Order: sequence, then structure tokens, then C-alpha cells
Amino acid sequence: MNPSLTRVVTLGIAEWRPRVNPDDTASFARELEEGGVLVLPRLAFDLADDEKRFLHESWSDGRAKNISYDGSALKGAQGDASDLSALARLIARFAADATAMLGAMFPRYAPHLKRARSSFRPRNAASRVGSWRKDDTRLHVDAFPSRPNQGERILRVFCNINPHREDRVWRVGETFETMARRFAPRVRRMYPGEAFTLAALHVTRGRRSEYDHMMLGLHDHAKADLVYQHQCPQREVRFAPGTTWICFSDQVTHAATAGSFLLEQTTLLPLPAMYAPARSPLAVLERITGRALTSALGAFFYDTAMIGYCVAI
Repeated sequence: MNPSLTRVVTLGIAEWRPRVNPDDTASFARELEEGGVLVLPRLAFDLADDEKRFLHESWSDGRAKNISYDGSALKGAQGDASDLSALARLIARFAADATAMLGAMFPRYAPHLKRARSSFRPRNAASRVGSWRKDDTRLHVDAFPSRPNQGERILRVFCNINPHREDRVWRVGETFETMARRFAPRVRRMYPGEAFTLAALHVTRGRRSEYDHMMLGLHDHAKADLVYQHQCPQREVRFAPGTTWICFSDQVTHAATAGSFLLEQTTLLPLPAMYAPARSPLAVLERITGRALTSALGAFFYDTAMIGYCVAI
């Protein structure tokens, strides 16, 4: 195995609320926080008989990439009110199971997990291509253009619920540090007053830090570089139906290239809640650049914005 490639580690966990001994927790956390993908091929999310009707693309309104649920409103879906309420309950049940599983596997995370949007993705990944920035079939790390996070982690749980025995197909690429050292020199510095202006115009919720700016730059430069997309070290990973997988998507260079009918939960994790914060993208980028990339002022604006965001969901 190429040491510069993202690690993919298979675990035997088969329950949404597992009992994990401390030694296993330490091992799982190390793999996850070093930028690995944890694959749980025995952890399926079961749908009730009356929920299986949702395994059809017609529930998508065709305008949004995904059907999303923020705890109160369902977006990107179409159907009558009773059906949409049932679909929201399905997604909410997955969100609760995914959050409980993360807390059981990583007890240090449990009191700090902030549940963000949940999504149901009935459409095939290859059919959702828009602009190159939104083309998730290209290798990238996740970054939020409108929600600066000041270094907070993006922790995601995925589950393939495809009824047609079709795999969800990813490509995973280089480790975060290898990718960051390649593209960080291409990312311009922020202009004076840029963060303030974006916040004042409500382009962002709170002030964008240099870290957020760099993460967006890494995302964009990786996607825009077609030579990199085709020639960088990478491997294909297939997730069979009934498989769940976990990763920090702000750290794993990934691309979704095929497959439909996926459930996904995004969870935000404060940096101090990590078992080893020095493994975070923020720490890596600060080592590469030799300067601090967040500020107390920026964190204040971020926390203020996120209080409202998390209350809303």
C-alpha cells in the first residue's frame, strides 16, 4: 500500500449503539483522525416495509443535489405532506442512529457532537454533475463556502441503502498533508477586509478565517486541476449495499463516482474534542504555512452564528 494514500480500514461493528472497549476506541480514533475511512460492512440501516417506497428517484425534486433535512424542514423533495413527513422521519431516525454510533465508538466526542444537516441521496452520483466546483466526482476535501468553521471538523457517516445491489463507488486519493503541500502554495492570501465584507453581505455566516479560505482554496484547486485528478495516487473503493462508513470529509480526499440511494449524516466536532488535535487539517496547514490561521475574533463570530444554526436544527 502506498503510504501517501488514504487508508481504508474495515471494522466488524454490526450495531448502531455498539459497546467498544477502550483499546479499540483508541485504535479507531487514531485511524479516523489520521485521515482514514472506517468501513462497517455489517452495519446496515433497515427500512420498514412502508418506507421502502422511498427507494425511487421520483421523490427528488430534480433541482437539488440531495434531499436534505435540518431537523425541521425537508428540502429537495417532492410529494404530498404525509409522504414527506414519513420521509423526514426516516432521515431523522438515521440521524439519531448515526449520532449514537459515533458517541458509542468515540466517547470523547459524545458530549461535543453538533448534528448538522442529514441527507438522502436517491439520484446516481454520476448524474449530479453541475459546475466543476460542485462536481463531486472529482477528488476534493469538503469545505463550507457559506459557513466558516474556524477549524471545526466535518465528521460524516454514510450508509448505502441501494435496493438494486449496486455499490456506492468512491475514489480516495492522497493523504491530506500530501495534497495540502501540493496545493497550499497556489492559494492566495485573503484580501484586507475580505472576511468582514463577506459577513456583512451575508455571503457567509460569521467571518471566514484564513483556515476556511485555505480549505476552500484546496477544494477548488484540486477540482480544477485535471492532471491531478487523473494522475495523482488514488484507488477505487466500493461500498456494498448494507455498508456504513465514517470519515472526516474535510481531511479525506475523496470523489463519489457512482451509486444511488445513500443516507448521510454531517456532524460538526470542535477541535479540542479530538483525541489528538495535532492531526487536524488546521494543525497541518499551520505547520505548512508557519502561521496561525484562525483568530479569537473569528471564532467569536463563528460561535455566534453557529448557536443560531444549531438551535434552528
